[in-house]
Amino acid sequence: MMKKGSGEIFTELNVDKMRDFFRHKNKRMVDKKTTVKEAIKKYVNDGDYIATGGFGGVRIPAALIHELLRQGKKELGFAGHVSTHDCQLLSAGDCFNRCDASYIVGLEARGLSKNARRKFESGNIKVTEWSNAALSWRFKAAAMGVPYLPCRTMLGTDTFKYSAGKEIECPFTGKKLLAVPALYPDVAMIHVHRADMYGNCQIDGIIVADDDIAKASKKVIVTTEKIISNDEIRNAPNKTIIPFWCIDAVIEVPFGSYPGNMPGEYYSDEGHLAEWLEAEKDPEALKKFLDKNIYSCKDFNEYIEKNGGAEKIKKLKKLEHLQ
Repeated sequence: MMKKGSGEIFTELNVDKMRDFFRHKNKRMVDKKTTVKEAIKKYVNDGDYIATGGFGGVRIPAALIHELLRQGKKELGFAGHVSTHDCQLLSAGDCFNRCDASYIVGLEARGLSKNARRKFESGNIKVTEWSNAALSWRFKAAAMGVPYLPCRTMLGTDTFKYSAGKEIECPFTGKKLLAVPALYPDVAMIHVHRADMYGNCQIDGIIVADDDIAKASKKVIVTTEKIISNDEIRNAPNKTIIPFWCIDAVIEVPFGSYPGNMPGEYYSDEGHLAEWLEAEKDPEALKKFLDKNIYSCKDFNEYIEKNGGAEKIKKLKKLEHLQ
């Protein structure tokens, strides 16, 4: 090891301990259907480190994050891996105090989340920086059961300076490489297109790191647009991106990525995302906005109903198929 970043590693790095954990995890094919409320209550504890699936505004596990806020989960760690609206939501709920950050705060072309920016600028959140690729490879290292992976990203940059990576020398070529440590989340929350009651998951479109996140995480909660039969899963085994043995809970939540995009299903609600950004300009306006859209809602379906319901979803479905 030659140089190292100044960032902190927020999760335990004990590969043998984790391999033993996964070895003893229940891998039986049993019915894992439950509710969003029960899954968050059972599997997420204050202080846990969480990871979310999807990519930017695509396939966000929004229904699960709303419930995190309603249940008041606090002092979480968060893998900010291409996290846009999910970071915005978690910041609004003041849910996390440490973050592995690759892409946060920004909602891409839509602009910056002013509230999330205030949270990070307050100094109350510990941040360790990574590139998108480096954070993906941290999950992959964990999924592989190795303590780190070597890569060539970030070297010579300030991102490396504020990471927890270490510069090493390749034992074969003598070249400088960056070692990125395995990342084992306590809980992963992922939204998928289809799943059976056992947790075999199918995803259409971009996958990014979701398969590795599921294999790296101690507990995995999945919401799905629809629950299908195991016969349908078996008829197309090549479509199973995440296998049942990774999954702890499955919940059918139609439109569970709203206001994000669900490839092939519905487009993102750009008008509603703009309302979020507008509300964040003023803390009092944001408080009222959150009370209306999250804290006063008994579930995610009520949130959708308050923002256009079936007619809005119908329009978003039409928009998706025009792309």
